[in-house]
Amino acid sequence: MKLSNYFLPILKETPSEAKIKSHQLMLRSGMIRQSASGIYSWLPLGFKVLKNIENVVREEQNNAGAIELLMPTIQSSDIWKESGRYDDYGKEMLRIQDRHERDLLYGPTNEELITQIFRDNIKSYKNLPLMLYHIQWKFRDEIRPRFGVMRCREFLMKDTYSFDIDQAAAELSYKKMFLSYLKTFEKLELKAIPMKAETGPIGGDLSHEFIILAETGESEVYLDKNILDIETKNLDYSIESVNGIIEKYSKFYSATDEKHNKDDFNQIKKNDQMHTRGIEIGHIFYFGDKYSKSMNALINNNEGKNINPQMGSYGIGVSRLPAAIIEAKYNDEFMKWPLSITPFKVAILNLGKNGDEADQKSLEFYNLLCNLKLEPLLDDTSDSPSSKFKNFDLIGIPFQIIIGSKLKKDEYEFKEIGKDKKILSKDEIINFLKEAYKIDQ
Repeated sequence: MKLSNYFLPILKETPSEAKIKSHQLMLRSGMIRQSASGIYSWLPLGFKVLKNIENVVREEQNNAGAIELLMPTIQSSDIWKESGRYDDYGKEMLRIQDRHERDLLYGPTNEELITQIFRDNIKSYKNLPLMLYHIQWKFRDEIRPRFGVMRCREFLMKDTYSFDIDQAAAELSYKKMFLSYLKTFEKLELKAIPMKAETGPIGGDLSHEFIILAETGESEVYLDKNILDIETKNLDYSIESVNGIIEKYSKFYSATDEKHNKDDFNQIKKNDQMHTRGIEIGHIFYFGDKYSKSMNALINNNEGKNINPQMGSYGIGVSRLPAAIIEAKYNDEFMKWPLSITPFKVAILNLGKNGDEADQKSLEFYNLLCNLKLEPLLDDTSDSPSSKFKNFDLIGIPFQIIIGSKLKKDEYEFKEIGKDKKILSKDEIINFLKEAYKIDQ
């Protein structure tokens, strides 16, 4: 993509309403714009990051055996009345009526709707276990939306729902999702810490939040810092791998302020105690037959009896993740997107003038990278070099190729954000990028 043909409304000044660095950066770099309180438009740069995160989340859900579908944003109130949550959910739920005065709602979550789909289509234990997921926009009427997309009213969420024959099978599904979340966040270059959590309006008696450490996080967290050293890269979704995953983390103390126990925390060696803040990026629940029973979802077990399946739900705040990643990774000098979700793989900064040698070299390199599927963004504007450098450090594309008129024919300045510039040949740059992005030669 050539910047002259792209829509990238960069702001020179930080808007006064933006109080945390992710909100500031997302506004300044032209990722988002507010359309109403707690509701945002995702502009091209932000939308590319959002879709890339969505693809990472989708990949690991598929690896865990979940099957994707798509449920609507608007739901009938009838199924929520069946479950008993229509009146219990409170003012966060946006209730509406159609022209026939039928009660509808903008979905804040999908336990009821997925239970209805299951109830109407699955009748036998032979179809279990089953995990279904979708990635869809949701609405919760937050009393005080703030911090940009970190806490807004309309948001994109991945939610998975598991159906199992009994508690033992349901806990196995829970553990698979537990592991899939750790692997998802690893791919996003985040160190997520699972912590026991309250179940809230979802219900049930088993729940974990996945927290990343960040000074601007809304949650106070307490932990044994040895929990940060646990590795999951070599684990797969076999029963042997997943069965011990929760126990592995349970060996070390970790809790939000809601679950914090001072006495247990003080048992940790002083040097290993950590008290900081964190951002919730995922939440998982096991709630048994809460919804299958209230909505009369029945399956025939291997003894010929009708039973209510055991269920769980598992959410990831997809549209929250760009902000969370910024909060975890941005320093006061530059932003660098993880390679798995960067909006463009490399930036080309053309410091030449129209028609000169640097301009021609930039265009030739750009066309070559396009052909190699290395997704470059070429700054072919007439902005000053200093302006170009500032803008691209702000945008956060991990690698920059800087092409001016002072270098020899096959010499280019190459820079990884946060590191010193190097003088490399075209082939050296291409080989480096292919290796970094794991593109076949």
